[in-house]
Amino acid sequence: MASGTALVYDAEMTTHKLLWSDPVCDIEVPERLSASYEQLKCYHLLERCVRVPAREGSEEEILLVHSSDHLEVAKSTQTMNEEELKRVSGNYDAFFFHPNTYRCARLAVGATLQLVDAVMSGKVCNGMALVRPPGHHSQRNAANGFCLFNNVAIAAEYAKLKYGLQRILIVDWDVHHGQGTQYIFVEDPSVLYFSWHRYEHQEFWPSLKESDYDAVGLGKGKGFNINLPWNKVGMGNSDYLAAFFHVLLPTAFEFDPELVLVSSGYDSGIGDPEGQMNATPEVFAHLTHFLMQLANGKLCVILEGGYHLKSLSESVCMTVKTLLGDPIPQITGEMAPCLSAVESIQNVRAAHKPYWKWLMYEDTSFLQNLSTKLHFPQKADPNPSTEDESKTTNKDEIVKVERFLERHMKNILFPVPPIKTATDSKGSAHLLPAPVHLVKEMDKNEIKALVSGFYADLVKEDRTLLSLGSMLAILDKILKKEVCNGIAESPTSSVSVAVALRHSLRFGFQRVLCIFIGDMQIIPSTEDRKMLMIHICEKEQSVKTSSKHYISLNWKEDAEGNDFFSAVLGFILPVAYSYQPDLTVIAVGPNRSLGISGISLLFALLQGLAESRIFAVIENTETNLMQSVAKRLVGASPPHFGMYVPPTQEKVNKIKILRDQFQQEWKMLQCSVKDGISRN
Repeated sequence: MASGTALVYDAEMTTHKLLWSDPVCDIEVPERLSASYEQLKCYHLLERCVRVPAREGSEEEILLVHSSDHLEVAKSTQTMNEEELKRVSGNYDAFFFHPNTYRCARLAVGATLQLVDAVMSGKVCNGMALVRPPGHHSQRNAANGFCLFNNVAIAAEYAKLKYGLQRILIVDWDVHHGQGTQYIFVEDPSVLYFSWHRYEHQEFWPSLKESDYDAVGLGKGKGFNINLPWNKVGMGNSDYLAAFFHVLLPTAFEFDPELVLVSSGYDSGIGDPEGQMNATPEVFAHLTHFLMQLANGKLCVILEGGYHLKSLSESVCMTVKTLLGDPIPQITGEMAPCLSAVESIQNVRAAHKPYWKWLMYEDTSFLQNLSTKLHFPQKADPNPSTEDESKTTNKDEIVKVERFLERHMKNILFPVPPIKTATDSKGSAHLLPAPVHLVKEMDKNEIKALVSGFYADLVKEDRTLLSLGSMLAILDKILKKEVCNGIAESPTSSVSVAVALRHSLRFGFQRVLCIFIGDMQIIPSTEDRKMLMIHICEKEQSVKTSSKHYISLNWKEDAEGNDFFSAVLGFILPVAYSYQPDLTVIAVGPNRSLGISGISLLFALLQGLAESRIFAVIENTETNLMQSVAKRLVGASPPHFGMYVPPTQEKVNKIKILRDQFQQEWKMLQCSVKDGISRN
């Protein structure tokens, strides 16, 4: 079983640098690599990674994507003087050559391919390549936008050729459109390319019509090119998450990739002078976590842009921490996508409805009159600042963001609990993954005293009382952050969960998400405003509790495979992220309407919440279910969620009704403008 995270880096790639003054190119500096590498050292992440050496990409590998003319021009620059380099650079849009650029670009290609080999051979599960020059703007016959060779595109062609792959997903979260990658794969159905990018109605570089949402691919590649244009600056964490929930993830699960490549540009993060977005570093931990659930965990992250060194380096570290399997920090900011983001999401869904089964029954329509069109074209500033004033302002802004990030990272980072997963399952502990820790149950007298003092109204039978000892022992360790997550067996899961919820609130938690699966009695609480309950069962349940804090989802999983993706991505995940719990409790009772693959999906995706604190209570335990849940919680094996089955029209309508009912309260559900948006 593959395990471990690769890191590919070579300091020689810092020798590529600008030799003359160029205000367009002067932000692409060697410190982008060295600062990221040093920050990984600072967080002690470097020593936890499997170091994979870089190598030069061969000419044959470069020619998988680029023309021989382009390769020859790049080769010829190695012996040029500064004046000649400047002249050749001027032939391209926003690119500069240095005598060592060709060597660095070959190292960037080779480092990317080394990472692909490490992941595909099973040497590691996932990894990151810190490379420059970046690649996603470079085209078959031209350098462009700081990019000489298209590292990720070459990696995709290489993986298809060497490993016989038929489905590769490329996720480009750089703030610029990777038009080079789009052009290369625009007619290729074996590569699904997703890019979000600052667009502003074609005003922002590269200012192409084909960067808009209606560029869906050509010929056989129709539907396999997804552009999500951001038509204003200031997009934040909730906008990026909404794009994943309502566009990328459902498409990706249906596509079912064999490998995921990320064009990982961090100029989409806060403080970046290019992007001017507001997303904070931890959002990249969440995005990475979601992508780790695809392709049996085969994920290669390759650096592209990112020009605010502090924002870049912190975001790199958040990505690598997640690849290593660390608990994920709580996401910050208001959990509500802005109007412009939802408009773009709605148009992308409408454009791709003809090509994807998950959209077949969705009520989608195009929006022509976008809210941001009123602001374009922008008028020139009547009092333009001088170059010196502009540089001073930029430096002030850089320092301001650096100070913010120093405080922000201290607030969101936390010590990793010494134990990842704990269980009380004496009988089946030996069948669970090796890292699962067996917890000693509480003393019987201690349990009786605790129950009589606080939970006497809930616990009526001795067998329930005795089962609570080990359950509360695990929960206490989770609440005290000694253990990240845990699994408890219980003869009466509904009573155990009621005790667990009350115990968590007594401990001081203010928001507990509880998901019930199966026929279970939900025991009302006087503090139900501190809980959000989602009950997944085959038949409608009647519960006396606050409606916005109790949601009944009637769902029976398709016998042919897993159709629960649409419910998790389209409803449960957006609601859970809107709520932002301190703890997630998932209880599995009798007569469950979900199979093991659906339950596994739920556990895997919800680990992004509550600093990955999940407590599972399982009744009438099946060994296969316990094993699957334990594997998800430990992160011991790549996920497998069964065969994707598109939802029926009835189930799509069910989700739509729930979305309409709850989206004003849980705003991450919003994916079309008619839903009513509160954040401008």
